[in-house]
Amino acid sequence: MLHVADTTGQAIAVSLLLLVGDFVPSLLSPIAGAISDRFDLKRVMIVCEIAQGVILLLIALSLPPLPLLLVLVGLRAIAGQVFLPASRAAVPGLVRDKDLETANSTLGFGTNTAEALGPLVAAVLFPFIGIRGVLLVDAVSFLLAGALLLRLKSLPPVPAEDGEKSSLLQDAKSGLGYIASAKVVRIIALGFCAVVAFNGVDDVALVLLAKVTFAAGDSAVGLLLGAVGIGLLLGYALMTRYSTRVPLVVLLIAGFAVSSVGNLLTGLTWAVAAAFATQFIRGFGIAAMDVATNTMLQRLVPPRMLGRVFGNLYGAIGVAAALSYVGGGFLLDATSAPVTLVIAGAGGTLATVLVALTLPKVLRENTPGQGAENIEDSAQNTGKDTELRDVRE
Repeated sequence: MLHVADTTGQAIAVSLLLLVGDFVPSLLSPIAGAISDRFDLKRVMIVCEIAQGVILLLIALSLPPLPLLLVLVGLRAIAGQVFLPASRAAVPGLVRDKDLETANSTLGFGTNTAEALGPLVAAVLFPFIGIRGVLLVDAVSFLLAGALLLRLKSLPPVPAEDGEKSSLLQDAKSGLGYIASAKVVRIIALGFCAVVAFNGVDDVALVLLAKVTFAAGDSAVGLLLGAVGIGLLLGYALMTRYSTRVPLVVLLIAGFAVSSVGNLLTGLTWAVAAAFATQFIRGFGIAAMDVATNTMLQRLVPPRMLGRVFGNLYGAIGVAAALSYVGGGFLLDATSAPVTLVIAGAGGTLATVLVALTLPKVLRENTPGQGAENIEDSAQNTGKDTELRDVRE
């Protein structure tokens, strides 16, 4: 972003960079998920990390003009899009079933901590080694990640029930078909995307809330934007310790509710300190909905479909966030930051109520035996792996 801003001086160029890096890969999510289900997950993750490292190395050494840079950034983002569902689908093969909540919480805490520290590390290094040097450090980090993954055991794909081979496009199509036909998975995915579609605008709204509504400075903006991140990290830390004591359905719905009501209450606040408090608490909700969603899907979805479900879910979330930025931008221009946050929070709360009214009933009807107990009351998990495999199949 700094390189593009310095060399072009155009905001549209930075916007294109963000669009290519964040939104375009989500359109390929059905293929990304199909790759995860088609090949050994360990190899998929290693190849994705090495590919991202090599591409960043090329960018760092050449600092290419904008058209070529957009292509390289897009390729790196696509590799990252393939890595994401593969990493989530790999978790059930690496830990015991009763440890899934803790594993997903730990993964979320580590990922978000690294994402928070990364820009700070770059800020420290930038005066000494410049843009090229920071990008080289980034490239090395991906290559080191690929080397670390060599320590994992092999995670081969689960063969299709009929034993027939299909093309990658057919696998992608069947992944979409599975989500459409599996009621529980469909409700979870639609609920998550609806909450994101309503609340994704908060990043932009918080800037205007601090600077226009509260007439505060840039420090207040940073404080509000950082509040949810702090709450998120503490939320993941709590999840690693206590998530197994709360039924997953309760954790999911509570996460949806807190993340949505947090924005609604932020729109009603009267000062930066009050808005900081509501956004801080909102971070706990985001952590809860993430851990609950990942764990529920890992327990409910057949292993042979897990990569495709995660790929499509995270791709849909990316599209929902993009729609929220666009729609929320128009709403901000037409109204104000407090009104936008109240509408966003109210919409997310409505989506939460719909999930709360439908998911428990559909879950009981569609999840037989021990599998239903694992989802409805995660505190009763006993690690009966054989029974769980039977339920999945």
